[in-house]
Amino acid sequence: MAQGITGEKYWEDRVAFETEGAGQEVVEYGDVLELNRFDGLPYSSRYYTLLKERMDLPVWKAKCDFMDKLANRQFIIVSGTARTGRSSQWGVLNRCTLQEKREMFKLIPQWCAEFCLAVQYQNGMVVCTQVHRQHTVDLALRVADEMDVNIGHEVGYSIPLETCCSGDTVLRYCTDDMLLREMMSDPMLEHYGVIVIDQAHERTVGTDVLLGLLKDITLQRPELRVVLLTATHPGPKLLGHYKNVPLIQLEGVCSAEVVYTGTSHKDYFCSALRLVLEIHHSQEEGDIVVFLATTQEIDLARDILLREEANIPTHLGELLPISVHPGLGGTLPMPGEEEGRCRRVFLTSSPNEDLFWAVHMLNFVIDAGVQKRNVYNPRIRANSVAIQPISRIQAESRKQLVGPTGKSFCLYPEDTPLPSETRPHILESDITSTVLFLKRMDIGGLGRCDFIDRPDPEGLMQALEELDYLAALDDDGNLSEIGIIMSEFPLEPQMAKTLLASCEFDCVNEVVTIAAMLTAPSCFLVPSRELRLEASQCHLKFQHPEGDHFTLINIYKAFKQNQHEPFVSVEKWCQDYFLSLSALQTADAIRSELTDILRRIELPVSMPSFGSKGNTLNIKRALLAGFFMQVARDVDSSGNYFMLTHKHVAQIHPFSAYGTKTPKLGLPEWVLFHQYSFSEDNCIRTVSHISPEEFIQMAPQYFFFNLPPSESKDILQNILDNGAEHYKAKKLQKSPSLESIPEVTASCVIQ
Repeated sequence: MAQGITGEKYWEDRVAFETEGAGQEVVEYGDVLELNRFDGLPYSSRYYTLLKERMDLPVWKAKCDFMDKLANRQFIIVSGTARTGRSSQWGVLNRCTLQEKREMFKLIPQWCAEFCLAVQYQNGMVVCTQVHRQHTVDLALRVADEMDVNIGHEVGYSIPLETCCSGDTVLRYCTDDMLLREMMSDPMLEHYGVIVIDQAHERTVGTDVLLGLLKDITLQRPELRVVLLTATHPGPKLLGHYKNVPLIQLEGVCSAEVVYTGTSHKDYFCSALRLVLEIHHSQEEGDIVVFLATTQEIDLARDILLREEANIPTHLGELLPISVHPGLGGTLPMPGEEEGRCRRVFLTSSPNEDLFWAVHMLNFVIDAGVQKRNVYNPRIRANSVAIQPISRIQAESRKQLVGPTGKSFCLYPEDTPLPSETRPHILESDITSTVLFLKRMDIGGLGRCDFIDRPDPEGLMQALEELDYLAALDDDGNLSEIGIIMSEFPLEPQMAKTLLASCEFDCVNEVVTIAAMLTAPSCFLVPSRELRLEASQCHLKFQHPEGDHFTLINIYKAFKQNQHEPFVSVEKWCQDYFLSLSALQTADAIRSELTDILRRIELPVSMPSFGSKGNTLNIKRALLAGFFMQVARDVDSSGNYFMLTHKHVAQIHPFSAYGTKTPKLGLPEWVLFHQYSFSEDNCIRTVSHISPEEFIQMAPQYFFFNLPPSESKDILQNILDNGAEHYKAKKLQKSPSLESIPEVTASCVIQ
């Protein structure tokens, strides 16, 4: 294209060409085929087929309006239903048959790429953020196919632990957290001319931080364009956040038939399962998706439907329940994709309908209308679980999963007062990592983040207090040298501090394994009830006497050993020991990434010495350097652990090595735990034994003196005042194997 052509002139000519030429089977200019503007190669026949199909979509009619606003305004909001082409386009080909319903491809980011191409990428390329990593990859693959280019070249993606891009990439899909981490080295995002924020209606922490920072960046970069994509009409807060922002609303296709219950169904679980069986007995074609509230309900529903399937007459076909747990990542399981007598029932509690757009035969939605929300309580530093009604946005998104020939069953009355918008996650989450990132951005030149909804003041103060305890802040409240290094790691601040402390205590090799295993999804599979005893026996083979953190090292070492054995199938080994292969592979990738970061910032990586007495003590010291706020004491020698920080009492989770002890004898008196769940089961998870002397040695003095009064604090104070010998003597009969601890010295130098 000639240098200096305006964006407006380019896309006007382009739209005219596509409108006139899309209906032709082959587009030719004499003997020369048209060349792809992005890679310089001739278009394939598939490109024209897809072009003709997508021109029938409602979003296509808005192209001229969108491109005009993109050329003249910095912010644009595009809202539409799941079926309009906002995130995935759907071909409406013979709606009378379900098998013709299929997913199409993303358009808005492609138009943004054309806009950037029109000005020869003078202002940068296009980046499109997503909430879910698997959705990021899927969209990149589809869009590369639709643009008739190769994935990893003109279209690429970046997700945690995986990047598929090159210097030729002009459209990149990434998760919102990846773009935030990129801002640490490129605060003004100068590589990008257009930033597309997809799924803005979900209001995740990462999305809200991006929206706040981009408002400041656009003031310093007037050439930057920001496009927000929402599933339904944006709420007043989002519209009010950007003054006079243009809004493009896309028309939708006909919605499915919606059936509401006449009265409030408290027992939505049984109602949902009865509906599944009734639909199956009706012999109407199509798969079913059931939205429940919790993971436990998903597993229980699957077990019940599997038992009921044995009593279903064979002429009705097979009923195949599939559990789709939220937040576990990976590809949506698709057994039975082939057409036939198999009806799939997807059981999920995810509020995000995007996972099911690729299901070709989906024809029924059963919506319980409730969801489980993890609400962080800064006073007790723990998540509490609340069952809440879904928002109207979520309800509409779920109804749109099926076409006009489908049915949506809402297990609540039509006049049920649902919240108008999804509650922002930043109001219900632990924002310590977010505050650490924003402190890092202060160094990068961004003075503040203009949040749509400002975080809770109590949560903000708790985050600052925790960073102060971790020595991540200096006396002026800015990031210290330790805080700057901590922000380099894609870890929660406590784990990042633990990893830094391990450099001093010469146990990096072991602690980086613990960090990777705790950051990845749980490696323990929870089988059916009949196999749980066998699974527990298998897991016991990895148990370490010092606790769960050490058990994780044993599991990882065994995984790597079997991975390198020539005659061992690591997949079968994981199945035999009820371990998740994907979780262990993720942990392995995270470990490699953390090791690379350590080497990049020139921190020492120790040689393996797991199993020695000194190494065990050093691992505990490193863990306490980061997790000294998560220490508990068994107050009655029966497994009731009193947490020093907020004076709550909890039990060890049954999946812990200590949790399997029955009766509760021989439990350690003092433990360090990784996680505490408040309302769901009131348990502490991933627990390891420590001594009070080790805690005193590693905890900052100002943290210790700020602990609320308790018997446990008095014990610690007595050790400080009179030494450890008197306390050890009193506990000798209870713990005859208690090892001597080196004399208490000053706090860890790294603090």
